[in-house]
Amino acid sequence: MSNSAKAEGVLALHRFGMGPRPGSIAALGSDPRGALIAELERPLTLSAAASLPTSAKAYRTVADANARRTARAKQAQQQQAKKQQMASGAPGDQAQVRPEGQAQGYRQEKDAAEMAAKQAADAIPDPGRPIYLQEAKLRTEAALGAEIGFAERLVWFWSNHFCISANKIQSMSGAYEREAVRANALGRFVDLLLAVEGHPAMLFYLDNLESMGANSTAGINGNRGLNENIAREIMELHTLGVRTGYTQDDVISFANVLTGWTLVPPGADPQHGGEFTFNPRLHEPGGQTVLGKRYEQDDVEQGRAVLRDLAAHPATATHVATKLARHFVADEPPPALVEQMAKSFHDTDGDLKQVAITMVSSDEAWGGPPSKLKRPGEWVVGMVRATGITQVDPVLYTGGQQLLGEALWRPPAPKGYPDDEASWIDGIGRRLDVANNFAERITAMADPQAIIEDVFASQIAPEVKQAVGRAESRQQALALLFMSADFQRR
Repeated sequence: MSNSAKAEGVLALHRFGMGPRPGSIAALGSDPRGALIAELERPLTLSAAASLPTSAKAYRTVADANARRTARAKQAQQQQAKKQQMASGAPGDQAQVRPEGQAQGYRQEKDAAEMAAKQAADAIPDPGRPIYLQEAKLRTEAALGAEIGFAERLVWFWSNHFCISANKIQSMSGAYEREAVRANALGRFVDLLLAVEGHPAMLFYLDNLESMGANSTAGINGNRGLNENIAREIMELHTLGVRTGYTQDDVISFANVLTGWTLVPPGADPQHGGEFTFNPRLHEPGGQTVLGKRYEQDDVEQGRAVLRDLAAHPATATHVATKLARHFVADEPPPALVEQMAKSFHDTDGDLKQVAITMVSSDEAWGGPPSKLKRPGEWVVGMVRATGITQVDPVLYTGGQQLLGEALWRPPAPKGYPDDEASWIDGIGRRLDVANNFAERITAMADPQAIIEDVFASQIAPEVKQAVGRAESRQQALALLFMSADFQRR
């Protein structure tokens, strides 16, 4: 293989994939672009996913555990109260106790009851954390095991674009990505949009469970009103983009359209709790006007109709194309590339696979130097892939992600994690700590020279080769290699 083919292969694996791993450059052959496109034809399913619960099942599991914890805590408090009552003696004895002593006794009794309740509740573990870690392990190992990782990167991109937060809905976070994002990441944008906005995790995250129309049955009888969060984020972040012509009235109308989109309470239905449902008692009756179009449906189809029109809007094509190009190519992507991708989106009715093919087929996507700083998650996976490791300890892995400021499925806001260098450059020092720690753990099994020559096909900057060769130890050599621009940038 020529050096130019090797160089383009390394660029393909960094810019569009998950980074080189043993044998990956050779597998690309002389046509890296063709190899990227070929990967999109393979299914995105996860072989081990069948062992994990659905999002609804995970939600019910956590809800059931919480209910048992509450019951155990109440039982413990009651038992502690009985013990205290028996120990207090006859009522007449209490009259001899001074007021300050009586108050102290009450505090001690209260503290004892609270301690007993906490210990009883803690005896039932929270199943949400293990479910989260299992999902994290499956997702990470899919990225480590992929030949190139282009398709996995697209899953990561769309998961961040349509983000939720495990801080708010931990039990569903991984299953949401599998069910809504992964299942539609290479399909039509409208199907992806319908899947994510109708998923219980998104409805929970953006507070739509709290939203009800003012003139709905529940709105008239209750004391809660309209919540605009999901309507605003769909327009501003998920489809049209900011400053694209929609108004506050459009947001309010769209929020009314989405009233009634909720989930089945787990206590109300043990078999279907946590699943999506449309509740007409919460839905604002009557037609609504959004972006100048009237929607007269009186059920769940009203919201789906608006989503379909948002997916087909020209501003959505431009917004999606810009974000994709910014993520994969450059913080300031070439305008010609964005235009090509937006046209592909429009011409194919939002076929996301074709938009991705348009991107990697364009010379504009390959012309710039590897100057884009990798996000922490990309860098960590690239570092691990280079060693040939394909299995991870999810506790260590997610801990490292959190240390680097990109905790898995925990973005700080609905706009997701940022994709520009300015947002991540200050964290380089923390990357050094992670690189040193990882290098120490793999020193016995990873040879830095082998990574340079075999994994990267010697397509590493001469000064990096020199620094690695002069390192005082293998651990230091690995850390220097992992911290080099060849690993940090794409």
